Amino acid sequence: MIAQLDKDYIMIRPQKVIDRLVSYSFFEGRPLTTQGRWINPLIFQMLSLQKRLPQMRPVKQPIFLLGTGRSGTTLTGMLLSMHKDVAYLNEPKAIWHSVYPYEDIVGNYSDAKAFYRLNKAQVQQAQVTNLHKIYGFYLTILRKQRLLDKYPELIFRVDFVKQIFPDAKFLVMVRNGWDTASSIEAWSHQKGRTVKGDVENWWGKNDRKWSLLLDEIVLQDTIMSKYYDHLKLMTCEKNKGLIEWILAMKEAISVQERYPTDVQLIHYEDLVENPQSILREVFEFHQLRYDNSVIKYADRVVRKSNKVSRFDIDKEIFPHFDHIMSKLGYSSG
Repeated sequence: MIAQLDKDYIMIRPQKVIDRLVSYSFFEGRPLTTQGRWINPLIFQMLSLQKRLPQMRPVKQPIFLLGTGRSGTTLTGMLLSMHKDVAYLNEPKAIWHSVYPYEDIVGNYSDAKAFYRLNKAQVQQAQVTNLHKIYGFYLTILRKQRLLDKYPELIFRVDFVKQIFPDAKFLVMVRNGWDTASSIEAWSHQKGRTVKGDVENWWGKNDRKWSLLLDEIVLQDTIMSKYYDHLKLMTCEKNKGLIEWILAMKEAISVQERYPTDVQLIHYEDLVENPQSILREVFEFHQLRYDNSVIKYADRVVRKSNKVSRFDIDKEIFPHFDHIMSKLGYSSG
């Protein structure tokens, strides 16, 4: 259904359906591979108007949901969107692009130069003001206290986000590399398409995201950079997915070490095994009131996923994959 809604969501807390429809229709934007992209110019016009308005409401302790795509961020986002105090945005990259035009690594809204990693030095006061205005307006419209922004690639921009929102909290979803890479491949095959000669899939327009990942993140990694030329020739979708997973998970481990009181790592496998316990941990860490509707919805929709079959991993990658799997408590065998 539209805006990730389902019948259980509608039945358990019907008043939240309006929140999701407003978020989906007027704030989130339509990325590549989706329908209804005609609405994007209207959304950008509305965002431009919001920047000219006064600050409607302070944005306090916003929560950012990060990780590698296909690691359970969508499920987690929808569960927490049920919370009575939360206003949830599902990958509102249009908002971020309206404030910082060089953030579009996929090519959703622009073919201009983009940066995978953003840091404190790249923050300008105008960006701080505009993001606070937009999110403050959004919270006012939905009459909520806490913002939840799901944008997995922000895992490489935590310092940037902290400069804009110093009291921000981060919920990082972790899933084993086998399943994540297999899910990336499946998503790309299912939703990938060719439009006017341009290939649009998981890796953006004409491999834009993959190229930026290599040219920026890989080259800055003291260990992985030595494999740059080898990775440039890689075509296997699962192995490309593993590269993204390795780099994102290394970043997740790093940001948790730097911001231990603000960054929470949650294993997807733990969430589907014991959703009530994990959601209670999330409530406590992010200072959200206990909300039984979230638990009730989780009991209805959370399902254990089948383990995927192991696949052949590029021999140059495997030692690094094995190392990160071990650090996260998984076995690569």
